[in-house]
Amino acid sequence: MGFGFAVVFSMRMRWISYEFKLALILLLLVFVPCEIKASHIQDGFDQCEHIVKKWASSSLDSKIKEDKHVLRDLLYFLHVPRTGGRTYYHCFLRKLYSNTSECPRSYDRLRFDPRKQDCRLLVTHDDYSVMSRLPKEKTSVVTILRDPIDRVFSTYEFSVEVAARFLVHPNLTSALRMTGRLRAKTKNRGVSTLDIWPWKYLVPWMREDLFARREARRREGRSSIDGNDPYDMEDVVMPLHEYINDPIAQDIIHNGATFQIAGLTNSSYLAESHEVRHCVQKYQTLGEYVLEVAKKRLDDMLYIGLTENHRESATIFANVVGAQVISQFAGSKARKDVVGNNDSGQGSLIRDTNSDSYSSNSTHQKPGKFSSTDTVEATNEDMTTGKLMKVYETCISTLRSTQLERRTNSLKNVRPAKFTKQARRQIAKQVLQEITSLNHLDVELYKYAQDIFAKQQGGALPIIVGEENEEKMLDKSFGSPSWEVLSISLSIFLLLLFISLFVNARRRISKRKL
Repeated sequence: MGFGFAVVFSMRMRWISYEFKLALILLLLVFVPCEIKASHIQDGFDQCEHIVKKWASSSLDSKIKEDKHVLRDLLYFLHVPRTGGRTYYHCFLRKLYSNTSECPRSYDRLRFDPRKQDCRLLVTHDDYSVMSRLPKEKTSVVTILRDPIDRVFSTYEFSVEVAARFLVHPNLTSALRMTGRLRAKTKNRGVSTLDIWPWKYLVPWMREDLFARREARRREGRSSIDGNDPYDMEDVVMPLHEYINDPIAQDIIHNGATFQIAGLTNSSYLAESHEVRHCVQKYQTLGEYVLEVAKKRLDDMLYIGLTENHRESATIFANVVGAQVISQFAGSKARKDVVGNNDSGQGSLIRDTNSDSYSSNSTHQKPGKFSSTDTVEATNEDMTTGKLMKVYETCISTLRSTQLERRTNSLKNVRPAKFTKQARRQIAKQVLQEITSLNHLDVELYKYAQDIFAKQQGGALPIIVGEENEEKMLDKSFGSPSWEVLSISLSIFLLLLFISLFVNARRRISKRKL
């Protein structure tokens, strides 16, 4: 019996040993690949971190310009999409700079030649990397930023608005054919919105989606559309929650301001930009390096505006940028008067009859097609900061009316979807939180810009509307003191003289007493 027990025990031990070995093998098969995978992930992160750090280091090696508040020869307006930049372009910059002063084909990256340095104004959606092709020491940069959540809303709405214009065609094929013909005809007259970043990616994407949804409704025989939320009306237009999670939005829209100011959009001039962007999108923590570079770029800028602080931003722009442009024009005119007709023309500004102006139209207009009210005011010797603000106020009123009319007509093609501020307030909190999370870099950059803007407000001169006061300010800038300054100086001098005479008289009286 003892022998039998021993045999059974031995067999069980062998079975247990077999089970143990099998379990051990299974564990190895499970955990070893995981460790290898983790090792690969770590290696990938380390490699990406090295790439991003190297780029950031090369971007941060320059010191902040001590004279960054002084306007240089070339003004580069880095236009972040959906921040109100077109208003500044039409109602400020086109009033300050002549057509000949604007860099040819500013908004057209494919045909823009940044090596031509005779121009004085560059306005474009190109990112900061264009600075690699501009004379840095002679260039001042300005930009406008907007609350990231509102900017995503506006980008979505504008994508729908422009794409909806094509719905007048019976199908997508017809729309594409007609678009091709129109672009061929206007090739030498202007640039279509479809040629401009980021709309050259976003509009075709939305256009294709709108036609697909319309065809689906027709196939199903549905004429009526349910729902009252324009941001979640999937029968008509791509819902906002679907839009923000699409790979195209992930690549172009989210944290778009940070990537644009850092110079890392998918339209960048830098060879390494694609690799850096890929790493940052793959490993979110590396975005902090991009954020720091973007902050440094803001620190170096001449001016930063905020869309939400429209009036204050316009006032600061007029005083910080507008006043200096006017002063530069006055100086250049004085030099021109001295040179007279002996000027050989070598230093003249570029004249380009096909100069692009990113207008609110889908196709850019030639300079000659602007109305008399849009003529360049910089040629007026009497232009002042006060006059500039008055012209600006009139201009934005007209421009906004035109934009509203175009928007209303376009959105009729996607009824009943109608985008309003009230409708925005009804968007689900979950969607808002998701947008905030997806744009965490832009959220931080906007906070930083708000701090800079507050400092600008403290340092900027108050707007001077009166022409007499304007002349006084100009007199001061050329070294001629105003009567107010002279009277104050004279009063101080007489007061000091009286005190001196009084003290001397007291001394003489005290000596006599002694």
